[in-house]
Amino acid sequence: MGTVTLGVSIAVPEPYGSLLQERRASFGDPAAYGIPTHVTLLPPTEAEAAVLPAVETHLAKIATAGRPFPMRLSGTGTFRPLSPVVFVQVVEGASACSWLQKRVRERSGPLVRELQFPYHPHVTVAHGIAEEAMDRAYEELSSYEAAWTCGSFALYEQGTDSVWRKIREFPFGGGDGSPAVPAQGGSSVDRPSLHP
Repeated sequence: MGTVTLGVSIAVPEPYGSLLQERRASFGDPAAYGIPTHVTLLPPTEAEAAVLPAVETHLAKIATAGRPFPMRLSGTGTFRPLSPVVFVQVVEGASACSWLQKRVRERSGPLVRELQFPYHPHVTVAHGIAEEAMDRAYEELSSYEAAWTCGSFALYEQGTDSVWRKIREFPFGGGDGSPAVPAQGGSSVDRPSLHP
C-alpha cells in the first residue's frame, strides 16, 4: 500500500479561512492554495497507508473526549530567524490546542513523533518567501482579529501535487461532523473545505 503524508489540524472557518488564504497568496506564497487555513495539531508525518484505520480510530477517541472551545486570533508573530514563517497569533484556545496535539502524538497511538520545535499554535500566513514579503505580511496583518468556537479537528493527506485534502472530520463529543462552511476559494485546484 505504500506510505502517505498525514497532518491533523483545526480549521479556520469562513469567512476568516478564505480571507487569510487569499492574503497568503497576495504575499507571494506559492503554497497558499494547497494548504487550507489552519492551526496545526500534527505537522506533516509519513505513515504506512495500512495504519489509516488505526489513525482514524485514535483521532475519533480524542475527539469524543473533547469539547468545543473558544478560539481567537489577534495580531502577528514570526519564527524568524529560526524558521522563515510569519503567522497570526492564537491568543485564546492555545492551551486546548496544546492538549489536543499531545493526545494526537501520544506514545500509545499510531502517530507518535517528536517535534522539530516546541509546539506553538499559530496560523501561518507566509512561509519561505522573500524577506520583504514576509515583512509585509507581518505589518499588514498586525491588527487582524478573528474569533469562533472550535467544534472539531480533521485528518488530512498531502497529495503528490502537494495539495492537502481532508480525509475525515472529527467533531468534539461525537457529533455528526456535518459540513458547516464552504470550500475556500481562489484557485482552480481541487481543495478540501475546512469546517469548524
